[in-house]
Amino acid sequence: MKILIFSIALSTLFFAACNNGTTKNQSSEEPSSAANNQEAPAATVNPAGELVNNYLQLKDALTKDNDKDAATAGNEMVKAFNNFDKASLTPEQAKVYNDIEEDAKEHAEHIGANAGNIEHQREHFETLSEEMYELVKSVGAGRKLYYTHCPMYNKNKGADWLSQTKEIQNPYLGKAMSTCGTVKEELN
Repeated sequence: MKILIFSIALSTLFFAACNNGTTKNQSSEEPSSAANNQEAPAATVNPAGELVNNYLQLKDALTKDNDKDAATAGNEMVKAFNNFDKASLTPEQAKVYNDIEEDAKEHAEHIGANAGNIEHQREHFETLSEEMYELVKSVGAGRKLYYTHCPMYNKNKGADWLSQTKEIQNPYLGKAMSTCGTVKEELN
């Protein structure tokens, strides 16, 4: 929880620095986490940075079959949507954001409200992932992401997600088939 609060605080500081005309290379140090062997989401000056961070925390929780952490990350995403600064977007980016905001926020709310029902969380994560992909394609993520596909999810209909690593860590099948999937696209 301390890492989450620290990440949010650091993201907020970077957003403030960006709005004050400083360069995005103001700090080259990234917070590290000895408690977590996975790569921590990097703080960004991108307007969607906090949403991306929360999304990646949600994805990581689902890969570990952790419905409680997924619910926490879903609730944090709702807060990030509520605090999102649309003024920093171009008109084209604002249109994409406005198109996805309501649906994406609703899916994050469902994930947050359904600790104890990971399959239901994963159903909402599927659509949330589509919305976040559209947002990242328009606004960017402030870092390299990978758009990844699981062909077996939902009775072989498949589903996609965004990841901060090229290595497959499947949020739809969790620990049962953690490496099922392929990278479809690199997003810079």
